[in-house]
Amino acid sequence: MALYHFSVSQIKRSAGQSVLAAAAYRAGERLYSEYYDEISDYTRKGGVLHTEILLPAHAPECFRNRATLWNAVEAAERHPKAQLAYSFDIALQNKLSLNENIELARAFVQKEFVDRGMIADLAIHSPDKTGGIPNPHMHVMTTMRPLNPDGSFAPKQRREYVLDASGNRIRGSDGRYRFNAVHTTDWHSPERLESWRTAWCNAVNAKFEEKGIPSRIDHRSYARQSVEQIPTVHEGPNVRKLEQKGIRTEKGELNRWIRSTNKLTRTLKTQIAKLTEWINALRSEPEASKTPTLWALVSEAQQRRYAQAWSQKGKVCDLKQFAETVNFLQAHQLFTLEDLSTQLSETHSAFHQLSDALHSTSSRIRELEALIRQADIYAKNKPIYENLNAIHWKSRRDAYAQEHDGEL
Repeated sequence: MALYHFSVSQIKRSAGQSVLAAAAYRAGERLYSEYYDEISDYTRKGGVLHTEILLPAHAPECFRNRATLWNAVEAAERHPKAQLAYSFDIALQNKLSLNENIELARAFVQKEFVDRGMIADLAIHSPDKTGGIPNPHMHVMTTMRPLNPDGSFAPKQRREYVLDASGNRIRGSDGRYRFNAVHTTDWHSPERLESWRTAWCNAVNAKFEEKGIPSRIDHRSYARQSVEQIPTVHEGPNVRKLEQKGIRTEKGELNRWIRSTNKLTRTLKTQIAKLTEWINALRSEPEASKTPTLWALVSEAQQRRYAQAWSQKGKVCDLKQFAETVNFLQAHQLFTLEDLSTQLSETHSAFHQLSDALHSTSSRIRELEALIRQADIYAKNKPIYENLNAIHWKSRRDAYAQEHDGEL
């Protein structure tokens, strides 16, 4: 089964995140964070198949060490709410071998990230599965700051001062010179993300074509592809584990309903399109039948196609199509062209209603998931807040608040 999933997020202190903990989890390693003075140990984590760090040509060789790299990133960021790294989560392909997936991932990361000046920490996972569909995927953590020629981290932004007509700097109401913050790279832009998504899609499809695999993936949404199909919701590893154990979940039930609805819609549209094609072909002929019933029109069309078939195989195929069409007409009580037109209109209307309802449901699911994540963060950091309130000396309280600014 060909899969497309490509998402990116930021690892940031404002969310209480540690870039060392994130790197340790993805690599299945034990790493020490100098910034937080804590150890993250994921050496018992299973499913980590391959890890490596890819460096631009001018990056220090010491950054091939995971702890050295990400502690240097932490040290370069002084703000308590700093953004530390980009985190990419990309689905690999079950139709390719492990080595082929690794080669594909490495080539993509090198061309799209490293050659643009980013340091990339690549980890390939394939969680152990007891039945069900395997889920190979890659995690890529990249630096957000570009590198100077000497290998040190450069700023993410630079100041572009606002000038008057004479080219002099303009002061604001606070007496300071006004300026605009300009990004030093385009790595943050929606256009760059779209180009990455497109590039991954093209890389996978090129590999499929090279190996003679007919499957293809598409980075565009169904709406952008003009495909009238309701997208399934993302289940996530926890839901998949429950489903594999035979425990039916709300997301699992929703996706089963979506798949059955899409299958029914495709069947209806295929049969209606076939009927419409036959009828239009008959109407275009001068001697076309004037009978108002679909039954007679379909029968007449079948007789003409049968007579024109040049092989026995073609005649058998025509008879099979005729039988499927007759069964479809009987099942849906379609007797006239008006009935067919009504059925087609109702099918389109029902599909769009279902699609709108699902988009609303999916939006609500995302809202609830965000609330659950916030609740987890709240529960984790609540003791810190309570400890702060228990400190009565102002100097100690201020010091504690500054130490735990990100969590608070």
